[in-house]
Amino acid sequence: MDHTKVKGYVLGAVAAASYGLNPLFALPMYEAGMDVDSVLFYRYAAAVVLLGGLMLARRQSFALRRAELAPLAAMGLLFSFSSLFLFRSYNLMDAGIASTILFVYPVLVAVIMALFFHERVSLLTTLSIGLAFCGISLLYRGEGGTTLSLLGVALVFLSSLCYAVYIVGVNRSALRRMPTEKLTFYALLFGLSVFAVRLRFGADLQPVPTAGLWVNAVSLGLFPTLVSLVTMAQAIRCIGSTPTAILGALEPVTALFFGVVVFGEQLTFRIVTGVVLILVAVTVIIAGKPLAERLSPLFRLHRLR
Repeated sequence: MDHTKVKGYVLGAVAAASYGLNPLFALPMYEAGMDVDSVLFYRYAAAVVLLGGLMLARRQSFALRRAELAPLAAMGLLFSFSSLFLFRSYNLMDAGIASTILFVYPVLVAVIMALFFHERVSLLTTLSIGLAFCGISLLYRGEGGTTLSLLGVALVFLSSLCYAVYIVGVNRSALRRMPTEKLTFYALLFGLSVFAVRLRFGADLQPVPTAGLWVNAVSLGLFPTLVSLVTMAQAIRCIGSTPTAILGALEPVTALFFGVVVFGEQLTFRIVTGVVLILVAVTVIIAGKPLAERLSPLFRLHRLR
């Protein structure tokens, strides 16, 4: 395996694992009494400053065309509400399970493309959708008939849906050719404005209570935001979008690991089975088409024999 591919796989793993660190930094801020909007305001503000500094260091242009403003604002709204729904769900259910359910967004992208852009729904897509919902049903119903918070599950689904629409919107709009760093910077900037409005332009913004939690606030902007997005873009250039997306399976695994080890969340055989079904479903939806394209010549050769 050449050096570029090894670098790409490492970067893809770093991107996925770093995004899974959201609960590690967010939950202690909740425990200190901070609300979701304040936590996300600090996250987005830190990410905007850090990413803006990175773009300045690389001498990247911040210039925009007038036609790009409306789609960027729409993408920023989707990005921010995806974060808002996910972070609200952390107050209602285990963060590791929330992060796992969130990972169905590639399945939702496939459904959106089929419904609105008339992409053919393959047997593999149908299978992956069935596996994903079987996995979610296992996560939803616990031991002894107990269930997860219905509101919590709905919030995670809304978060995943917003992110899926964001992905489709970027790929189907004038933003498609915009550099990743510039697109992400303005999406985060418009997203930050959402939390500024929700916090009445700072009137309801809660201060970070301790110096230690400032580390959490900056880390939220750095690791699951800036590091994850930048390394993901680099990984896609090295190994392509499909392998990078498959490596995204490390996101919920990372969140589950810290949920169990750091926050004492419960891990049972049922939960593990549900997680595995969701990861398999997403891997099938991402890798199924390229794999089928690679194997089809072999099947044709076999039939000729």
